[in-house]
Amino acid sequence: MIMPLTSTRISPDWPCQVKSPGSFDWERSAAKWLRELIPARYASYPALIRHPVLLARHAQIQVQQEIRVARTALQTARAELPVLGLPESVIEHTIKMYAAEVMQLQHIARSVRAVSEALAGRCAGR
Repeated sequence: MIMPLTSTRISPDWPCQVKSPGSFDWERSAAKWLRELIPARYASYPALIRHPVLLARHAQIQVQQEIRVARTALQTARAELPVLGLPESVIEHTIKMYAAEVMQLQHIARSVRAVSEALAGRCAGR
């Protein structure tokens, strides 16, 4: 069943790789995008393949964990990287890299949340 597009508003965080909710095959495009966010070994589990809302939940947990890792790396870089003998320029570049990664992951987390909510709405409507 295809939902009418007239009442569907897409969040600014909606990923461009995922078709609009209610459009033909949008759930498949959502599942494909979500599988790209989780480790490959999880992407083949039958439960995650058959239930996109479960896949979305796992992707949310995965991205939140990645945010924690990037924040930890950022918070500890200035103290721990000099001990490894890295030059200051490399340390500064690394800190900027981690900060950019945290921002990117936060955006991905918002996108996953938007897709999750749309998938959950689809499941609730059954």
